[in-house]
Amino acid sequence: MKPEPNTEQELLLRARAIAGLTFAELAKEAGFSVPPDLRKDKGWVGQLLEWHLGATAGSKPQQDFESLGIELKSIPISHSGLPLETTFVCVAPLTGIHGITWETSHVRNKLSRVLWVPVQGEREIPLAERRVGSPLIWSPSQEEDAQLKADWEELMELIVLGKFSQISARHGEVMQLRPKAANGKALTEAYGQQGKPIKTLPRGFYLRTQFTAQILQRYYAC
Repeated sequence: MKPEPNTEQELLLRARAIAGLTFAELAKEAGFSVPPDLRKDKGWVGQLLEWHLGATAGSKPQQDFESLGIELKSIPISHSGLPLETTFVCVAPLTGIHGITWETSHVRNKLSRVLWVPVQGEREIPLAERRVGSPLIWSPSQEEDAQLKADWEELMELIVLGKFSQISARHGEVMQLRPKAANGKALTEAYGQQGKPIKTLPRGFYLRTQFTAQILQRYYAC
């Protein structure tokens, strides 16, 4: 893995340097083998980008470039430049959440400064032949922060009240809460509506595609 960049500008230059290259070219340099598809290797693209950009956090609950305060997010896009899937932000806390506010939340910390790296995501393009796009560094505007805060507060209220069965992908205008587990047996601790401990599926916060599409369109329209 390449050393961690010392500045935001150095990170952006590295990201620009790999723009236009194929996954096969990047994998060869990193010594990675290219899987046939991403069904069993969902994190492969992120790991490849982390290697080339010098991200050190891995799966730790902190920003990928902790010293710079920047999170790395790859975003698969279509031929027309639109996001093909929602963007995972972080795992939602289901216990020990007393006193957490939007301002102190892990979600806001993760989204405070993001390096977006678009990648070709159309399934008809073989994984090895897909290319990396032009990167951008983004921080939420006041309006975006307010939208994210409203959704976070709505979703966290449902968690606090133990209303897990009522949470659906329809909740949240720009951010949603969805189960995040390898299978239905991977349960975690939470508190139900009666305030008693229960077991439920882990949840994760995801950005809706229309939200990330607006970020990309605003940047590339400049």
